[in-house]
Amino acid sequence: MSDVRVLATDLEFPEGPVVLPDGSVVLFEIRGQRLTRVWPDGRKEVVAKVPGGPNGAAMGPDGKIYVCNNGGFTWIPTRNMIMPGPQPDDYRGGSIQRVDLQTGKVETVVDKCGEHGLRGPNDLAFDREGGLWFTDLGKRRHREMDVGAVYYLKPGMTDLVEVVFGVLPANGIGLSPDESTFYVAETPTARLWAYDISAPGTLKPRDVIYRGERGKPIIGLGGYQMFDSLALEASGNVCVATLISGCISVIAPDGRLVEQVPTGDRVTTNIAFGGEGLRTAYITLSGRGELVAMDWPRPGLPLNFLNK
Repeated sequence: MSDVRVLATDLEFPEGPVVLPDGSVVLFEIRGQRLTRVWPDGRKEVVAKVPGGPNGAAMGPDGKIYVCNNGGFTWIPTRNMIMPGPQPDDYRGGSIQRVDLQTGKVETVVDKCGEHGLRGPNDLAFDREGGLWFTDLGKRRHREMDVGAVYYLKPGMTDLVEVVFGVLPANGIGLSPDESTFYVAETPTARLWAYDISAPGTLKPRDVIYRGERGKPIIGLGGYQMFDSLALEASGNVCVATLISGCISVIAPDGRLVEQVPTGDRVTTNIAFGGEGLRTAYITLSGRGELVAMDWPRPGLPLNFLNK
């Protein structure tokens, strides 16, 4: 594995990297509440101010950047860094938003499913039809926390359906190369779940394991590790940013742990692929406030509306 190359520093809890065709990378600074563009020469440009907690990002079929806005955090200083804390007093709910890269205009697409408001949307993935899968991590409060969920926003971006409820809680999400499966990273348990898709926004029936689960856990890491956001390789391997151990965990579709690639930051939050042949991994190190890159031994999976 090649050395880590630092592309940008002094980022305020970076997340949601999207590698654009021109080689620049846009990402959200959650604590900074903004969308930032990092150019290949290291220059940083603020594209838009995004109040709340802008988190996961993806390029949509309309050429705009879609974002999971978790509504914001309190921020807690630790010995070496500042970490997200419980729900803030000025929390106004979660939402899916989109940002125009040319003008910086921010629009709210959806903020509720039926009568239930979104709590803490976290990560997202577009399917080839233009529908949007996204997770809702929920919010933590001082003595309680929300149950996570997975939603599907149908093409046209107006009809939202709840697909899974009861994840503890749901963080990263990604689609398999043939889009017959989506994967969800469950943060505190470090479990990766696989869900079989029968049609866009619909799951195949399956036998319940224990208490109503609609998916199958394909791996759970031992020790004190947590899962964050993820991306897929072209082979179907799932690359999950892994907290505390500070690495990218590469997991085969059958649940085999292929390898763990160290990053040097225990708050490793996300990964995206870009560059020639999608053989460069762009990784957000949120503890250090850095965007880094490294050569990757296998190509990443092309994303709908971005790499195709």
